[in-house]
Amino acid sequence: MRRRWLAFIGVAVLVGAVVVPALGVELVFWTHEDPNRTAIENQYIEEFQKMYPEVTIRRVTYPSGDIAQIILTAFAAHQGPDIFNMETEDEYPYIINRRVAPMDPAAAGYANLQAVYDAYQAGTLDAVTYEGKLYGLPMELTNWCIFLNTKYFREVGLNPGTDYPRTWEEMMAVSELLVIREGDILQRRGFDFRYPYYLIFLLPMVEQLGGSFLSEDGKTAVINDAAWLQVLGFFQEWGPNGKNLGSPTYTNARKLFNKDNNSVAMCLTGLYQIDRIRADNLAFYESNEWMIVPFPVFENAVNNYGCNYYGHYYMVNAESASEKQQWAWKFIAFMLSHGEDYLLKCGLIQPTNALLSSEAYETFPYADVFAADMARSKMVMLHEYNPQFDDLLREAIESVMLAGVTPEQALATLRQKANELLQE
Repeated sequence: MRRRWLAFIGVAVLVGAVVVPALGVELVFWTHEDPNRTAIENQYIEEFQKMYPEVTIRRVTYPSGDIAQIILTAFAAHQGPDIFNMETEDEYPYIINRRVAPMDPAAAGYANLQAVYDAYQAGTLDAVTYEGKLYGLPMELTNWCIFLNTKYFREVGLNPGTDYPRTWEEMMAVSELLVIREGDILQRRGFDFRYPYYLIFLLPMVEQLGGSFLSEDGKTAVINDAAWLQVLGFFQEWGPNGKNLGSPTYTNARKLFNKDNNSVAMCLTGLYQIDRIRADNLAFYESNEWMIVPFPVFENAVNNYGCNYYGHYYMVNAESASEKQQWAWKFIAFMLSHGEDYLLKCGLIQPTNALLSSEAYETFPYADVFAADMARSKMVMLHEYNPQFDDLLREAIESVMLAGVTPEQALATLRQKANELLQE
């Protein structure tokens, strides 16, 4: 299963090293790395501690690819942090297994629970609502579009404004024009996917073709063979044993895009990438040699779906003392009172009605592209077994791309293992 190799002892030692002050309250806050966000959140922590000297906030960051496993291991040992955030699909099992505390509206400064829902765009709190209780508040709501380096398009005779790929078939054709190889090694990829976030980008590709991961009643996995076989066949053709356009074995294209170093022409990422371009490579940011276009669809799509969107919701450990829980929600509310800062300095959208109706949001570069794509998209699938499902999808994709397994064989294995998991 995904990243199960991470050592428990490292987490146990880290958590065991926490020293709670004799007086006052210390809140341990775990989050994923983001240099832009670190700067403003350290500022907010300092301000909050000046307002409430009896409280100490200890912010700890982990790589975004590792934090889900680290938190899982810590909670299994009953050593989880007081406050944490992860992607929606990883957080959902904590809600239904009662490992996180319901939100405290009064501690967060709201008159009642309905006032919290009224402050946010309709539906954006559904992912953290369970059996009538609210279990989190969104630090960000994110969808992914295609970032494109216009210079490389013009280099191969393409007009980026008119020749950008609108379908997955066009994405493959354009990538063939853009790719640069040295033997079988890709020196420049035209585009590559966000491996291994398959619940986010792969499932909407299947759903574009009328397939789904689960039946409507949630009792059966892997619906509509034709859709699944077309997508698995697409990735087989994309990979090193097909047209050799990309692979999970290469560095994530999103991490290379900002370098503008002829290693990748397009990548799949969120609005936050804009501020990361500015922070990583100001010359590229100011060059106007990049643009953003919608998530493609298959030519024979029956559904015009964009990439699934997800959130990072702040949650509070149900095992933390009640006093800590109250302070945690107070601190979370203080952090989230800076929605425009998160947008302008980090490119993160907190889906409050106030922010989404603000001039800052309406004038933010390419916010309209992301908003239009989100309007045709769905929230990432929420299920207790999301981490295991993601692992099974990774196994299926990597088997057809890297191991010479046929789409039919990969589909049969995926169906068998997914349904066995559901029967448990």
